[in-house]
Amino acid sequence: MGVVMKSLLLGIAAVAVFATAAHAVDIGGSYRVVGKNLDGSEYTGTAEIVVTTKNTCRITWVTGGSTSEGICMRNGIAFSAAYVLGKEIGLVIYEVNNNGSMDGIWTVADTPGVGTESLIPR
Repeated sequence: MGVVMKSLLLGIAAVAVFATAAHAVDIGGSYRVVGKNLDGSEYTGTAEIVVTTKNTCRITWVTGGSTSEGICMRNGIAFSAAYVLGKEIGLVIYEVNNNGSMDGIWTVADTPGVGTESLIPR
């Protein structure tokens, strides 16, 4: 194999390793929650993520005096969770940032609009 071909293959391998490392942020743990409700009012709280498999997890939020629980899934920089809050079912979609924080949007079934939420590692 030529020197040029070896250099090219090593370069491709290095890019693959660094790209994977950027997406390998561990999502399990405790987070500070900062968000906006559908009506624009702000809220804060905490979230706890427990990883259950390579791509799946459980998440619990405590915000505004209420607790909601859900299942979650990660695919690269995409992280999503389906949750139950009282009798309501909701969905949140986050983007995982390189620093371990996540920024996303959320909604509740059959309700117009979306809220925003950030999870910041504690």
